[in-house]
Amino acid sequence: MSHMLDYDVEAARYDATRGGVPRARAAARAILALVPERARTLLDVGCGTGLVTERLVRPGLRVFGVDASAGMLSAAARRMGPVVALGDCRGLPFADESLDAVSAVWLLHLLPYAPAVVAECARVLRPGGVFVATVDKDAGHDVDSDVDALLAPYRVTRAHDAEPRITAVASEHGLRRAGEARFTGHGQGRSPAGTAAAVSRGYFASALALDEAESGALVRRLERLPDPDVPRADPVYRLLALRKEG
Repeated sequence: MSHMLDYDVEAARYDATRGGVPRARAAARAILALVPERARTLLDVGCGTGLVTERLVRPGLRVFGVDASAGMLSAAARRMGPVVALGDCRGLPFADESLDAVSAVWLLHLLPYAPAVVAECARVLRPGGVFVATVDKDAGHDVDSDVDALLAPYRVTRAHDAEPRITAVASEHGLRRAGEARFTGHGQGRSPAGTAAAVSRGYFASALALDEAESGALVRRLERLPDPDVPRADPVYRLLALRKEG
């Protein structure tokens, strides 16, 4: 099964269904903890509605955003004005070595071409600049819950944002590990009913290896769990900081 969200359509409800301000605030705080104090420019790649981006606030830091979805970017522009732009993350509208920091949160796990995005982020970073990205995003949900116990046997072994994959391609482009942070995905705990609906729609295409029969069986098992509408524990996400040498 394969399904990719239409983010132009999803924009109107995206924030409300993704943990809203508490989740965005936690993400922004973790990103800033990994961005050097000397940084004066930061680009948020895949900025979406700008809910996280607008919270990347620090004296002397100028923040930009890029997203490929016109619908998502429209929401970001209402929040942040003209510092956001429509663009492909494989061809960022910035010159070589022109930025002090680049962030990519909840992005790489969606992209089969994640290595190309890492390479592009490395291109626009100045020597000493930092790329901050979530890795192993779907594994952040590996909390001790009945929902995740059912999902675990189907989890893909080579996620697009798997840490070894990201750090390997980063190394090829002069980026070296410089730090790590974790933060809670507030409001993102999975309920059995919500997870069953998401599996039915194919929304786990990048995270789970399922054929049609397996998908149907998994949905039925999820639907039989107790307290079907009660979210389980919130996930904990990982951020890596990768510094450009030179």
